[in-house]
Amino acid sequence: MLTSDIRRAVTWSMTASVLMMLVGMLAILLPAASGLAATIVVGVLLLCGGVLHIALAWGGAHRGAIAGELLLGLVYGVIGLVLLANPVAGLASLTLAISIYLAVKGVLELFLAGWIRRAHGAGWLFVDAAVTLALALMIAASWPSAAEWVVGTVVGINILFSGLARLHLARAVPVIVQ
Repeated sequence: MLTSDIRRAVTWSMTASVLMMLVGMLAILLPAASGLAATIVVGVLLLCGGVLHIALAWGGAHRGAIAGELLLGLVYGVIGLVLLANPVAGLASLTLAISIYLAVKGVLELFLAGWIRRAHGAGWLFVDAAVTLALALMIAASWPSAAEWVVGTVVGINILFSGLARLHLARAVPVIVQ
Protein backbone atom coordinates (compact mmCIF):
# COMPACT_ATOMS: atom_id res chain seq x y z
CA MET A 1 0.00 0.00 0.00
CA LEU A 2 1.23 3.47 -0.84
CA THR A 3 1.90 5.99 1.89
CA SER A 4 0.42 9.45 1.52
CA ASP A 5 3.90 10.93 0.87
CA ILE A 6 4.58 8.50 -1.97
CA ARG A 7 1.09 9.00 -3.40
CA ARG A 8 1.55 12.78 -3.28
CA ALA A 9 4.98 12.54 -4.97
CA VAL A 10 3.60 10.24 -7.68
CA THR A 11 0.63 12.54 -8.28
CA TRP A 12 2.91 15.57 -8.51
CA SER A 13 5.27 13.74 -10.88
CA MET A 14 2.40 12.62 -13.12
CA THR A 15 0.93 16.14 -13.17
CA ALA A 16 4.29 17.68 -14.05
CA SER A 17 4.76 15.03 -16.78
CA VAL A 18 1.40 15.85 -18.37
CA LEU A 19 2.20 19.57 -18.21
CA MET A 20 5.55 18.86 -19.93
CA MET A 21 3.70 17.01 -22.68
CA LEU A 22 1.27 19.93 -23.17
CA VAL A 23 4.13 22.46 -23.31
CA GLY A 24 5.89 20.24 -25.85
CA MET A 25 2.80 20.08 -28.05
CA LEU A 26 2.37 23.87 -27.86
CA ALA A 27 5.99 24.40 -28.94
CA ILE A 28 5.47 22.00 -31.86
CA LEU A 29 2.34 23.87 -32.97
CA LEU A 30 4.05 27.28 -32.80
CA PRO A 31 7.69 26.56 -33.79
CA ALA A 32 8.69 30.04 -35.01
CA ALA A 33 7.26 31.75 -31.94
CA SER A 34 8.79 29.10 -29.67
CA GLY A 35 12.20 29.52 -31.31
CA LEU A 36 12.17 33.29 -31.00
CA ALA A 37 10.87 33.07 -27.43
CA ALA A 38 13.68 30.67 -26.53
CA THR A 39 16.24 33.04 -28.05
CA ILE A 40 14.85 35.98 -26.08
CA VAL A 41 14.76 33.97 -22.83
CA VAL A 42 18.36 32.84 -23.30
CA GLY A 43 19.36 36.45 -24.05
CA VAL A 44 17.70 37.70 -20.87
CA LEU A 45 19.28 34.91 -18.81
CA LEU A 46 22.73 35.64 -20.19
CA LEU A 47 22.29 39.34 -19.53
CA CYS A 48 21.21 38.61 -15.94
CA GLY A 49 24.15 36.23 -15.53
CA GLY A 50 26.46 38.97 -16.74
CA VAL A 51 25.10 41.43 -14.22
CA LEU A 52 25.51 38.84 -11.44
CA HIS A 53 29.12 38.10 -12.42
CA ILE A 54 29.92 41.79 -12.37
CA ALA A 55 28.22 42.09 -8.96
CA LEU A 56 30.31 39.17 -7.70
CA ALA A 57 33.45 40.98 -8.79
CA TRP A 58 32.80 43.64 -6.13
CA GLY A 59 33.20 41.02 -3.42
CA GLY A 60 36.42 39.60 -4.82
CA ALA A 61 39.51 39.75 -2.63
CA HIS A 62 42.09 39.02 -5.32
CA ARG A 63 42.69 41.06 -8.46
CA GLY A 64 42.69 37.91 -10.61
CA ALA A 65 39.30 36.84 -9.26
CA ILE A 66 37.89 40.33 -9.76
CA ALA A 67 39.21 40.49 -13.32
CA GLY A 68 37.85 37.01 -14.06
CA GLU A 69 34.38 37.86 -12.79
CA LEU A 70 34.36 41.15 -14.71
CA LEU A 71 35.46 39.40 -17.90
CA LEU A 72 32.83 36.66 -17.52
CA GLY A 73 30.21 39.30 -16.77
CA LEU A 74 31.11 41.23 -19.90
CA VAL A 75 31.06 38.08 -22.09
CA TYR A 76 27.69 36.99 -20.71
CA GLY A 77 26.28 40.50 -20.99
CA VAL A 78 27.49 41.14 -24.54
CA ILE A 79 26.20 37.78 -25.81
CA GLY A 80 22.88 38.41 -24.05
CA LEU A 81 22.58 41.86 -25.59
CA VAL A 82 23.43 40.52 -29.05
CA LEU A 83 20.69 37.88 -28.77
CA LEU A 84 18.19 40.46 -27.56
CA ALA A 85 19.17 43.01 -30.20
CA ASN A 86 18.66 40.55 -33.06
CA PRO A 87 16.86 37.40 -31.92
CA VAL A 88 16.34 36.13 -35.48
CA ALA A 89 20.10 36.11 -36.14
CA GLY A 90 20.73 34.73 -32.65
CA LEU A 91 18.39 31.86 -33.40
CA ALA A 92 21.02 30.23 -35.67
CA SER A 93 23.57 30.21 -32.84
CA LEU A 94 20.99 28.98 -30.39
CA THR A 95 20.07 26.23 -32.84
CA LEU A 96 23.65 24.95 -32.83
CA ALA A 97 23.85 25.21 -29.03
CA ILE A 98 20.61 23.23 -28.67
CA SER A 99 21.97 20.54 -30.97
CA ILE A 100 25.01 20.15 -28.72
CA TYR A 101 22.82 20.20 -25.58
CA LEU A 102 20.52 17.50 -26.97
CA ALA A 103 23.47 15.31 -27.94
CA VAL A 104 24.90 15.52 -24.41
CA LYS A 105 21.44 14.98 -22.86
CA GLY A 106 20.81 11.95 -25.07
CA VAL A 107 24.13 10.34 -24.13
CA LEU A 108 23.52 10.99 -20.41
CA GLU A 109 20.00 9.54 -20.62
CA LEU A 110 21.40 6.51 -22.42
CA PHE A 111 23.82 5.93 -19.53
CA LEU A 112 21.03 6.47 -16.98
CA ALA A 113 18.76 4.04 -18.81
CA GLY A 114 21.54 1.46 -18.87
CA TRP A 115 22.18 1.99 -15.18
CA ILE A 116 18.52 1.42 -14.20
CA ARG A 117 17.72 -0.98 -17.06
CA ARG A 118 16.10 -3.52 -14.73
CA ALA A 119 13.66 -0.96 -13.30
CA HIS A 120 10.09 -1.08 -14.53
CA GLY A 121 9.62 1.62 -17.16
CA ALA A 122 13.35 2.09 -17.82
CA GLY A 123 12.78 1.20 -21.47
CA TRP A 124 11.10 4.57 -21.89
CA LEU A 125 14.37 6.27 -20.96
CA PHE A 126 16.05 4.33 -23.78
CA VAL A 127 13.33 5.63 -26.12
CA ASP A 128 13.79 9.16 -24.79
CA ALA A 129 17.57 8.91 -25.28
CA ALA A 130 17.19 7.59 -28.84
CA VAL A 131 14.72 10.31 -29.81
CA THR A 132 16.91 13.00 -28.20
CA LEU A 133 20.02 11.81 -30.07
CA ALA A 134 18.09 11.63 -33.35
CA LEU A 135 16.86 15.20 -32.83
CA ALA A 136 20.41 16.40 -32.13
CA LEU A 137 21.59 14.86 -35.40
CA MET A 138 18.65 16.34 -37.34
CA ILE A 139 19.46 19.83 -36.07
CA ALA A 140 23.17 19.53 -36.82
CA ALA A 141 22.43 18.26 -40.34
CA SER A 142 20.05 21.13 -41.18
CA TRP A 143 21.93 23.95 -39.44
CA PRO A 144 21.64 26.92 -40.04
CA SER A 145 19.05 26.93 -42.83
CA ALA A 146 16.18 25.56 -40.78
CA ALA A 147 16.82 27.56 -37.61
CA GLU A 148 13.43 29.31 -37.78
CA TRP A 149 11.42 26.18 -37.19
CA VAL A 150 13.96 23.71 -35.80
CA VAL A 151 14.35 25.13 -32.32
CA GLY A 152 10.64 25.26 -31.49
CA THR A 153 9.81 21.96 -33.15
CA VAL A 154 12.76 19.97 -31.84
CA VAL A 155 12.57 21.33 -28.33
CA GLY A 156 8.80 20.68 -28.37
CA ILE A 157 9.31 17.07 -29.44
CA ASN A 158 12.01 16.61 -26.82
CA ILE A 159 9.84 18.04 -24.03
CA LEU A 160 6.90 15.91 -25.19
CA PHE A 161 8.93 12.68 -25.09
CA SER A 162 10.58 13.62 -21.79
CA GLY A 163 7.15 14.15 -20.27
CA LEU A 164 5.95 10.83 -21.69
CA ALA A 165 8.97 8.97 -20.30
CA ARG A 166 8.58 10.56 -16.86
CA LEU A 167 4.85 9.82 -16.86
CA HIS A 168 5.50 6.12 -17.45
CA LEU A 169 8.22 6.05 -14.79
CA ALA A 170 5.88 7.73 -12.29
CA ARG A 171 3.16 5.21 -13.12
CA ALA A 172 5.65 2.42 -12.30
CA VAL A 173 6.23 3.64 -8.72
CA PRO A 174 3.15 1.93 -7.22
CA VAL A 175 4.21 -1.36 -8.85
CA ILE A 176 7.75 -1.04 -7.47
CA VAL A 177 6.69 0.02 -3.96
CA GLN A 178 4.16 -2.76 -3.41
